[in-house]
Amino acid sequence: MPPVVYAVSGGVSKFAKARPDKTFQAIVKEAYDYAIRDIGLTFEQFTELVDGSVASYFSDHFQRQLMSGIMAQDYLGLCPKPGHRVEGGGATGGLCFQEAWKSVASGHMDICVAYGFETMSHVETWKGNEFIALASDVSFDYPVGGFYSGYYAMMVTRHMKEFGTTVEQMAHVSVKNHLNAYHNPYAQKRNRYSIQDIRNAPMVAWPLTRLDICVMSDGAAATILCSEDGLRKLERAGATISRPLVRVTGIGRGTDAMRMADRPHVDYDYFMRHYATGHEQSSEDTRTYYRGLWDNGFRYPGVHSFRAGRAAGNMAYKHAGLTDPLTELDFIELHDAYTSSEIQTYEDLGLCRYGEGGPFAASGKAFMPGIDYGLNLPEKPICPVNPSGGLIACGHPVGATGLMQAVFAIWQLQGTIGKHFGDAALQVKNAKRGAIHSHAGTGTYVTVSVLERE
Repeated sequence: MPPVVYAVSGGVSKFAKARPDKTFQAIVKEAYDYAIRDIGLTFEQFTELVDGSVASYFSDHFQRQLMSGIMAQDYLGLCPKPGHRVEGGGATGGLCFQEAWKSVASGHMDICVAYGFETMSHVETWKGNEFIALASDVSFDYPVGGFYSGYYAMMVTRHMKEFGTTVEQMAHVSVKNHLNAYHNPYAQKRNRYSIQDIRNAPMVAWPLTRLDICVMSDGAAATILCSEDGLRKLERAGATISRPLVRVTGIGRGTDAMRMADRPHVDYDYFMRHYATGHEQSSEDTRTYYRGLWDNGFRYPGVHSFRAGRAAGNMAYKHAGLTDPLTELDFIELHDAYTSSEIQTYEDLGLCRYGEGGPFAASGKAFMPGIDYGLNLPEKPICPVNPSGGLIACGHPVGATGLMQAVFAIWQLQGTIGKHFGDAALQVKNAKRGAIHSHAGTGTYVTVSVLERE
């Protein structure tokens, strides 16, 4: 059994195109204070109890400041307690959450706070895209493209050719996530769109329009993790901890070569032994389906799939004791930097089979019940994906994003979405188990964490 680690609280700042009202330290404190207030403690009480921290931000360039993490640590009154900064591209926030988990699970700390931020408005959009593109191979990929929308356009074009995925299926993801965010006051973009609206938006890199792509943001998020001893310390100090408790029951990570051209292909037998989920291995129909893919020239992972995502998901599921994520998870907060990457990740996380991500996106299975999306969805929701609105609608202040997902997951499992959002439309009814997924580069670092209500 994994060690007992509780996720007791979380807080987010408002995500916005720009936050000229506050420094990055103050935006972090906005999220940090929120998490502390939510358990009924004062800043001074919590500062006395917390053992240390992990800081998450993607790029020093946006602040034009090295060691921004220690400046935030000082601003939060956490010096001289231990702390360190993690960085892993788009997965930075997910890595931060897991590093905090490890600090508690190892016994090194009883109470650890994970906080993340990015202030991307400090540079022009073109310069921000350049900074982000430095997370590709600057000697190989960057000189011939230099921006991520081009890379993801190439990947989804291959997905379309390989599996018949359509632009309308991609647009379903955008419609879903934007309308979910309509009910989320912390989201940057809260709009109702139609499929036609998505496709009529300015084209960025075919087939990706502006509404298929997340936006740069300013924002921060923070989570508080603790052991059983840490929980008792908080409660002795007068903290009001929501019941039932939320535990982190599984973590997983995966990696892949930075350059997609360097990623090897594996045959059917190797895939089934090393990559297939328990559900896929036990299903004769799925084994036959996959055999047919390979017999017809399918190559895995190719540029249409994220092997690191599959590895991270499988590790987290094994840790948490899951075999069929679609039916055993009540929701997923998934890294949807692009509508296409959400579709690819449906497949990588085992919500559907490879090649079926497009139909899954348009089926209704990943939508929230009780919300009128203006779409003719043939099936009922099973596992809502990005009930918060995801990156596409909430925004993507990179170092905060994975922690934002964790905060929303904690609130879902505590049943407190209505309290925090002032609107219970996004509350997944009787949510018992959820997952958060954080993704970097073109799939070079991926994290998956499973959270569960006791």
